[in-house]
Amino acid sequence: MLANGAKLEFKSKTVTTYTKLKGLKEIPEIGVDPEKVENTDLDDTQKMYEMGIGDPGDITYKFKYDNTAKDSPYRVLRAYEASGENLSFKETLKDGTTTEFTGQVSVKRTGGGVNGVIEFDLNIALSSAFEITDPEIA
Repeated sequence: MLANGAKLEFKSKTVTTYTKLKGLKEIPEIGVDPEKVENTDLDDTQKMYEMGIGDPGDITYKFKYDNTAKDSPYRVLRAYEASGENLSFKETLKDGTTTEFTGQVSVKRTGGGVNGVIEFDLNIALSSAFEITDPEIA
């Protein structure tokens, strides 16, 4: 499946409906890599392991840079970065799969050069687990 058609929406704690973030260009890997924890006792003849808690790693979405309106994602997200408020996010794939999570944001504008586009990265420090909902089957 292509990433085309994916969207990212957000809402603050004072709002009940999600708002689509325009200009989304790339979505990150979503999931958790659990840490392998060694738990060998003195009777074992080889090392034994258990799966520990996971680390989702960096959650970074890439956007087209646009700062020409009050509701431009670059401008809106920078304001939330300054406030430190946790936001709720909902990523929806073309097949209807949704992933919801909360986190604090930071925004970084990329550099550029001749014939190079300027973008911005939305980095999210997670403060919840991922809630993945499968699409309904017809």
